[in-house]
Amino acid sequence: MKAIFWKELADHFSSWRFFIFMIIILLASMFATYTASQTIMDNSSDTESIFVRIFSASGDALPSFLWFITLLGPFLGIIFGFDVINGERMRGTLSRILSQPVFRDSVINGKFLAGLVAVSVILAGIILMSCGLGLRALGIAPDLSEIIRITLFFFLSLLYVGFWLALGVLCSVLFKSTIVSVLMTIAVWIFFAIFMSMIAGVIADESHPIDQYSSPDTFLAHDKLEKDVQRISPVYLFNEASDTILNPEKRTLRGLVRVSEVQSMVPGSVSVRQSLSLIWPHIVTLIALISICFVASYIKFMKEEIRAT
Repeated sequence: MKAIFWKELADHFSSWRFFIFMIIILLASMFATYTASQTIMDNSSDTESIFVRIFSASGDALPSFLWFITLLGPFLGIIFGFDVINGERMRGTLSRILSQPVFRDSVINGKFLAGLVAVSVILAGIILMSCGLGLRALGIAPDLSEIIRITLFFFLSLLYVGFWLALGVLCSVLFKSTIVSVLMTIAVWIFFAIFMSMIAGVIADESHPIDQYSSPDTFLAHDKLEKDVQRISPVYLFNEASDTILNPEKRTLRGLVRVSEVQSMVPGSVSVRQSLSLIWPHIVTLIALISICFVASYIKFMKEEIRAT
């Protein structure tokens, strides 16, 4: 597995798609960070936890850094996973690899780990460069809690992109054609990113219809059901968890709350531990989704028949 891992990692770092996609994400993230820094400097008079806001604040011209990761992160995972197995099969090299003294599970394990490391390098690079740009623009260094929050945001991003990498590997094992593999993963992304919110709204409207005469309990039930259905989507899970980590003032995941509950809340920022207590189900769910996709691709690859071509 070690030999396959280093070989795949070298192929990733030397490929054109690695550099092209890294430049695209880097430029988009840097512009978003700069715009967020200008917005924070113009509109914010509170210096508490101001540095971490460069990742969640948006400007007039560009959306936030978080928005770009949510949008482009899946494609980063897909391009490193959609052809790891069927690409070797189409080139006729998979049977040659397995004819060597290499265990079959070492092939898929090494390829998945190499893709995950390549993704982590890209994410770490753009987050560190965005921190450097934000430090220069704001002139304020992050404190320890903000560094912890940025680190947690990196691991959340890695889990999010790792899910799409695992899904790409699964489609690469299931389908012999690389075109079908990439189209299937993109179709899944479109469903979760676009149609899932529509489906959640329809289900909530049918279960708890609301109008101007509806009671507060009906509005609360409608909002809760809509959010619960949207949490099936890994896109929504990542966006909600990251927004909670990057905004220390956020103390609940509910969209609508009663006035009495708001009045009982103590004003100010919450600790990192309190933010983690809100999003730990999101983290567990993302890890479970990665495990399901990888285990399914592992079992399928171990059992399928591979003939020399």
